[in-house]
Amino acid sequence: MVMSLYQKYNQEVLPKLKKEFGISNDLAAPKIEKIVLNVGVAEAIGSKDVLGKVKEQLATISGQMPKITKAKKSISAFKLKEKDQIGVMVTLRGKRAWNFFERFIAIVIPRMRDFRGLSKDKFDKAGNYSFGLTEQILFPEVDYAKIDKIRGMVVTVVIKNSDAQKSQKLLELLGAPFQKQT
Repeated sequence: MVMSLYQKYNQEVLPKLKKEFGISNDLAAPKIEKIVLNVGVAEAIGSKDVLGKVKEQLATISGQMPKITKAKKSISAFKLKEKDQIGVMVTLRGKRAWNFFERFIAIVIPRMRDFRGLSKDKFDKAGNYSFGLTEQILFPEVDYAKIDKIRGMVVTVVIKNSDAQKSQKLLELLGAPFQKQT
């Protein structure tokens, strides 16, 4: 039987992290808390039906209903008014976050063109990892025939009890392919 990523974390990764970083309590070890998917839609300012299509695609990818994001302030250069609908986001927690990350590593990364590894300098001080995807068609759930335009998204993996070093080690042990140092 094939082990899920969450089972792998509990049985293999967690003991290695505890040993390497001298952590005595399981709850103090780094762990994926949530994954946030965010799609900014500039065309939404002129056309409202675009957001519906993007929302549907993100729901298909994540398995959860996304939320429409609104502008916090007006920017006249972009013809943007406060509270205009400008994007779509979804937050995955628990089992859905683990399943998404497992699909991302096993299916999406191998489908990327010219992929040389995830960048190691995308960690923030709290140990969260953010990266961008250039096209939503990397996910097998998305039907290519129903896409009006190829759009990218920003994925943020929020890791609790961590810093950049611990987070990188956690993601490496989970199977995330990082770029080799040259």
